[in-house]
Amino acid sequence: MGGRSSEHEVSLASAGSVIAALRERGHEVQTIELGRGARWLPDAAAAETIARAEVVFPVLHGPFGEDGTVQGLLELADVPYVGAGVTASALCMDKDLFKSVLRDNEIPVTRNVTLRRRGEPRNPFGYPVFVKPARLGSSVGISKAHDDAELEAAVELAFDHDEKVLVEEFVAGVEIEVGVLGNDRPTVSLPGQIVVTNNEWYDYAAKYEEGEMELVVPPKISPAEIARARELARAAFVVAECEGMARVDMFVREDGEVLVNELNTIPGFTSTSVYAKLFEASGVPYGELLDRLLALARERHDRKASLRY
Repeated sequence: MGGRSSEHEVSLASAGSVIAALRERGHEVQTIELGRGARWLPDAAAAETIARAEVVFPVLHGPFGEDGTVQGLLELADVPYVGAGVTASALCMDKDLFKSVLRDNEIPVTRNVTLRRRGEPRNPFGYPVFVKPARLGSSVGISKAHDDAELEAAVELAFDHDEKVLVEEFVAGVEIEVGVLGNDRPTVSLPGQIVVTNNEWYDYAAKYEEGEMELVVPPKISPAEIARARELARAAFVVAECEGMARVDMFVREDGEVLVNELNTIPGFTSTSVYAKLFEASGVPYGELLDRLLALARERHDRKASLRY
């Protein structure tokens, strides 16, 4: 838990809920906190904890935790761990590459242009648009730009966080999220509709401050749109080669078209986070959800152990 990224505190909050629920269900839990500083090397105690673990649960968000870095460490340690592997973690963290893979598999995504290394702002979509770092989460560094001046400021802010920035079309319609759970044959939750109560869009405050967001399950869309959203969420999970868990963020346009926007391989994980609430509404309570994730981690590790390297 913890980690170098700006989502350090979010990680600690998620981890606190996971730890409490696992202990309540009889699991012995040991913790390793990665500091907010620029460098982390496992000391002897941390290395021993990892080596002796039956399962490692990375409750990390953002770069240096959700992007394949820690997953690579755990692969080298040859221990089972919860969530996506190295490739899927890195792919889904990079919103630009993730969308490229989905487009190649004919899964509809929100349109964007990509700027690299302080490139000049470009906007072929009209206003408003969203501007975001390519490889960050929790809406950190993201802005909604309404004109050229705001676009320029938004791009500059996003480049403070990443060397690659997306300028993304604004989608008029309903914002929904879908949970996915599983390995080869994933289970898909009911979708939930994101209703922001005060802010203009689903920013950091709306995600983490009490009373700033309401989750409506099922969403106020048609049964056909719900079915399409679940179908696309499963397809995105599979083509990105995810395992364990993911939260798929989507839009439903006013004409009924469903678009995939992002896929989060380690979603927020308090008992009241969207991912947990989606599965609670789908008949999988929080404690059972955690136990299933542990079992999926063991299943994948056992399956891969039969491969010849």
